[in-house]
Amino acid sequence: MSLPSMIEIVPWNSRISAEIAIPGSKSLTNRALILAALAHGSTLLKGALWSEDTQVMVEALQALGFDLKTTPEPDEPANRSILVNGCGGTIPAVGTDSQPLELFVGNAGTAARFLAAILCLGKGCFRLQGVPRMHERPQASLFHALRQLGYRIESTHDKLPVVIHGTGPKHASCSVSVEESSQFASALILGAKIGGWNVHIEGENEEELPYVQMTRHLCDVFPTTGGTYQIEPDSSSGSYFWAASYIHDNCFKSSTPSGNNGIRVCHWPQSNWQVDSAFPRFLPLPDQISRKSHLGDSILTAMALAPLGKSPVLFTDLGRLRVQECDRVKAMKTELMRCGAKVDEIDDTLRIFPSELHGAEIETYQDHRIAMCFSILGLIIPGIRIKNPGCVKKTFPNFYEKLAAAPPRGLGVEILDAKQGGKTTDLFAQ
Repeated sequence: MSLPSMIEIVPWNSRISAEIAIPGSKSLTNRALILAALAHGSTLLKGALWSEDTQVMVEALQALGFDLKTTPEPDEPANRSILVNGCGGTIPAVGTDSQPLELFVGNAGTAARFLAAILCLGKGCFRLQGVPRMHERPQASLFHALRQLGYRIESTHDKLPVVIHGTGPKHASCSVSVEESSQFASALILGAKIGGWNVHIEGENEEELPYVQMTRHLCDVFPTTGGTYQIEPDSSSGSYFWAASYIHDNCFKSSTPSGNNGIRVCHWPQSNWQVDSAFPRFLPLPDQISRKSHLGDSILTAMALAPLGKSPVLFTDLGRLRVQECDRVKAMKTELMRCGAKVDEIDDTLRIFPSELHGAEIETYQDHRIAMCFSILGLIIPGIRIKNPGCVKKTFPNFYEKLAAAPPRGLGVEILDAKQGGKTTDLFAQ
């Protein structure tokens, strides 16, 4: 069974007490999988996220001949322990010019970018492709950098699908622009030590690129000769439950029954590697939030909360959001306005005003984060219906299970099948 094609979130009617655990970080899991494959010896990744984006990475590495074994983790259904037998920088399985080895990355930007760089270390030919939306997303800066390093990259319009001719390590230098995605730089950094690459990042102060800094930190501490590495929980996924906590406390602030102490997010990341670990510090929302300087993907969660506030909030530096799973700037504006919010769009900014919201059928654009943001809004706004809720499988397949589970391990939210009627219990996205 799977999630219905459209669900309705029923708002809370009483205060709860809950402690919510969050699955592993997608960003760290896919970076760690690459480093473990390149390592010498066996590495056990614990707390690794098991979602669509990480599964396509595991399947691609297995197609490349790497030996990976996954084991469910009993405390978190969306996590796995993954044992990776590294090959010391070599790629075990390769294709030929006449028959490239085929790899599929779905709509996973991390898999598409990281693999494109790592395949150059193999000595053979590979063809990388994904879903239609992934074929629209930018790759040009990464492909240009790989060509500077001396690799042959064949692609129409410098997007996927792409044919990569790997020739192994090359002691060379390249420059990469991260204007459209910092994943381009991270991809090169992950392979730089084994590849012998000197990577220069154009036009940005690296200290202002949190995902690049995350990659460097991980490379510094990762066990390159085998061992165990613990993946911390995903802070962007955790932002939905911090938002739920904020809504809950404001909704029930005048009613505090003994023992019902609100919602807490367990095991919040302490490394500060994830930019979205700062999200709790942005509650209540300030007057302005930048995608470049303040928050990563959790800025969408903040946008969903903005109409509930007391003053307008300006969201800036949103250009990169336009080239992700969907045009997220357009999507958030459209769906917030569908719910009655006043939203002004000027260039790559959105100004969202306090508004009287109402229920609506929310288009999710095959984007997991749009679905989760508006689901949280449904905790307080009656009549919020989410189309294609199963798209959350990309990064958080048990998101709706955590919403619906009884406290203290869930939020106790009633979720209805919006088309068939009645409460739905098939809530794991697969």
